[in-house]
Amino acid sequence: MRNFVNKKVAEMKPSGIRKFFDILQTMEGAISLGVGEPDFITPQNICDAAIRSIREGYTQYTGNRGLPELRENISRYLSERLGVEYPPEQTLITVGASEAIDLAIRAVCEEGDEILVPQPSFVSYSPTVTLAGGVPVPLICTEENGFIVTPEEIERAVTKKTKGIILSYPNNPTGAIMTKEQLEKIAPVIEKYDLIVISDEIYAELTYTGKHFSIAGLPKMSERTVYIGGFSKAFAMTGWRVGFVCAPKEVDEAMFKIHQYSIMCAPQPSQHAAICALEEGFEDGFASVEGMRAEYYRRGRYLAESMNKMGLKCFMPQGAFYIFANVESTGMDGEEFANALLNEHKVAVVPGSAFGEAGKYFVRCSYATSMENIEKAVAKIEKFINK
Repeated sequence: MRNFVNKKVAEMKPSGIRKFFDILQTMEGAISLGVGEPDFITPQNICDAAIRSIREGYTQYTGNRGLPELRENISRYLSERLGVEYPPEQTLITVGASEAIDLAIRAVCEEGDEILVPQPSFVSYSPTVTLAGGVPVPLICTEENGFIVTPEEIERAVTKKTKGIILSYPNNPTGAIMTKEQLEKIAPVIEKYDLIVISDEIYAELTYTGKHFSIAGLPKMSERTVYIGGFSKAFAMTGWRVGFVCAPKEVDEAMFKIHQYSIMCAPQPSQHAAICALEEGFEDGFASVEGMRAEYYRRGRYLAESMNKMGLKCFMPQGAFYIFANVESTGMDGEEFANALLNEHKVAVVPGSAFGEAGKYFVRCSYATSMENIEKAVAKIEKFINK
């Protein structure tokens, strides 16, 4: 039967994250610092809105683009909260940010097109480019530069085949952000080579050093930026699977076609829940979001400082809910370290190589778990290091 399998899929490596999760499921008493999922429960008012919509019979398909009320609220949210301007007519509701990433890449990528992918980066970017017929070209973001994309790195990587660049800040797995000033330095290079930007900003609300700034907020950049967002991280709604994507008109229309044929629409109860999350957020100043952000900040600093004290060089996270620890001082690479830690002390972290070769000597630790679990994990890691 292997002759029937698409060769690109057959040659693709399984997700390096999922491998460790699968092992973890069989270990009783294991502590996971691997899952990139909020440990907070979806706020009750959001749950009530979804339940109410079901009881009132809103269980059918919605229009392909999503509920108009939700798209209007997203447009307002982007403008007022993040300083980004996209009209509701160019806003598409998706099944999580994951579908939005897939739509964006498939809409712009043709056979042989090169897409610049910063590394370390979220595991799905490069495979999705490959599945769309494109060629993912790594941009190495170094610890010394704060894991940001630099103009020089873009200049080195661009060829005649380069069509676009993926940006993802706040970043998974490094916890890095890009400031307005840093984005202003790369914008002229992006314009110079006429590249489209696919900006995954799912962690926009989880920025700890000042306010998040989007590249789409720079002059002329919204005209060449596909903006991806969602409700999973900031609103603790991972299982609801509701995200959104905004784009220039021509790209929006292309994504809409793919969405129509492949997905049809996001679940209606989830869309009602998202409407509630935004409308009540406007009323209370997004208090629940601010509360989660403050708690993540506390956890992240504790975990990063603990790792540094152990001798594992660790970049202090500025956003998202991950630290990216350098384990080279142990004499192991990230995969060896993660395997040994899991087998000997039942603590799960993700090898940095899952996020590209640039992460070979790192491990990603998520602090989207309770402080109690983090403290237990730190004690076990310290015991492992001392041994």
